[in-house]
Amino acid sequence: MTEHMQQFVRLAQQPPEKRAAVERREDFGEIYRDFDPKDAAAQASRCSQCGIPFCQVHCPLGNNIPDWLKLSAEGRLEEAYEISAATNTFPEICGRICPQDRLCEGNCVIEKGFESVTIGAVERYITDTAFENGWVRPIRPRRERAQSVGIIGAGPAGLAAAEALRRKGYQVHVHDRHDRVGGLLIYGIPGFKLEKEIVARRRAWLEDGGIHFHLNDDIGGALSFAELRARYDAVLVATGVYKAREIDVPGSRLDGVVPALDYLIASNRKGLGDAVLDYDSGALNAAGKRVVVIGGGDTAMDCVRTAIRQDAAAVTCLYRRDRANMPGSAREVANAIDEGVEFTWLSAPEAFVGAGRVSAVKAVRMHLGLADASGRQTVEPIAGSEFTIEADLVIKALGFDPEDLPGAFNEPGLALTRWGTLKVNSKSFMTALPGVFAAGDIVRGASLVVWAIKDGRDAADAMHAYLETAAARPDGALATAAE
Repeated sequence: MTEHMQQFVRLAQQPPEKRAAVERREDFGEIYRDFDPKDAAAQASRCSQCGIPFCQVHCPLGNNIPDWLKLSAEGRLEEAYEISAATNTFPEICGRICPQDRLCEGNCVIEKGFESVTIGAVERYITDTAFENGWVRPIRPRRERAQSVGIIGAGPAGLAAAEALRRKGYQVHVHDRHDRVGGLLIYGIPGFKLEKEIVARRRAWLEDGGIHFHLNDDIGGALSFAELRARYDAVLVATGVYKAREIDVPGSRLDGVVPALDYLIASNRKGLGDAVLDYDSGALNAAGKRVVVIGGGDTAMDCVRTAIRQDAAAVTCLYRRDRANMPGSAREVANAIDEGVEFTWLSAPEAFVGAGRVSAVKAVRMHLGLADASGRQTVEPIAGSEFTIEADLVIKALGFDPEDLPGAFNEPGLALTRWGTLKVNSKSFMTALPGVFAAGDIVRGASLVVWAIKDGRDAADAMHAYLETAAARPDGALATAAE
């Protein structure tokens, strides 16, 4: 057992073993092997226990990282889990998919010169160990409340809110249009980053704690939004954002030019054992094809690495800025390169070429110009630098926008921001409709899972305050409009 911290001066950073690229290309299993207990304790002991923990400051959830690292180094894993779970609803998921290199680990004070503590790997190890040892106990509220809450969306924001509200004793019902719990955790993120058994394990834990799931629900259709509101004392909208951003170039409607999420959902459903016609037909299957992915974020990395595992003939990522300016995780880019993805940086598509079906991407080289108002360098095309990449499948991974929820729910009272997200009171999370709250990407815009968890937990606290006040009033109601 490690007895002292600050071991970074003698111990090098050593993440869990990563499977060889040639091996991991052949399946959708997670690429990191399990942490050896002794190695996990040793790596946790590298923490400097600094006076101002920048890892915690730069974690959206404010996780007590130095505390659970110290407990892990001392072998007190059950206590480490309790502290980790106190601020994070799903630490084993964040440990796998958070871009730690941009958040906690990227701001570790020993990162310059000694390399950061492997925070994400230890976080994952703690909770996986807790599940194995039965330390992750079902939610058991101290008292049951008669008030009920309806949550629309079984993604990370909705699930985080559900857990927090259930702990306070509310009767929690989660509605989702899909047939499985998890949202993008189950259908958007590939198994090599997050195996689906991890999400299913959390669903079982939530159900065991008394949370009710209603799947395949058509909110605004077979089940009206007004009816849903009438069922519950409060409603949380946590639908996320699924509408793919388009690229306005010639040929964008050709067969073989597909949105990233359609492609990833088909792959994940196939891996889950579903019958997927578009996958079996080849429409959303990269096998034997020359694949070009447009974009440089984490979704683009998920697509290129999925195509590699589907045995594509060639996989190219086309991004208009350089590697240093890619918005996705640097680790994911490195993993993609290891696995055989070719990157064509400083390049943007001008047109998709083909007679009915795409056969090539016409692109142009880009130049990084002056910084704009946001501080990010603008990109400008270089005259006469056009080139062509042959392609049988083009995947557009350009980000996501919110769907038209007032239209989908047939509820014009849901006010929107100029970005199309739901407008809420910044403190209460309440929309323009009394008793209707919103959280996660549908408010924030497309963002990280860790931010969705943060928003879900905060919204749950705001809903609890509203419901307690409403319960104390003679009419049992409290109306507060969004700003």
